[in-house]
Amino acid sequence: VQLQAFGGGLVQPEGFLRLSCVASGTFLSIYVMAWYRQAPGKQRELVARADNGGGGTDYADSVKDRFTISRDNAKSTVYLQMNSLKPEDTAAYYCYVRYIGEAGIQYGRWGQGTQVTVSS
Repeated sequence: VQLQAFGGGLVQPEGFLRLSCVASGTFLSIYVMAWYRQAPGKQRELVARADNGGGGTDYADSVKDRFTISRDNAKSTVYLQMNSLKPEDTAAYYCYVRYIGEAGIQYGRWGQGTQVTVSS
């Protein structure tokens, strides 16, 4: 499985961006799709996750009410709508999936980062 992320860029404070991450390859199902971020000098942290099969969504406290994660299973794509962006949201954003391969084995896979910079 390969992941390709899109949508990062430079935006002013209070602006918005939408990240997309597309999974391709061979798998039986993707049961977790998530976004993480890592700012310089900081650890990678979970931003939002969306579980399949009615598992719901989860958000970091710092992004609740501003970010929305969604997934399109038919397109094997996860989105992150980011509104009211703040300078502290500046980071490299990584998508992550956990999926079940053809042999029924679970795997985790990271995408390449996409940079989000919030600055005036």
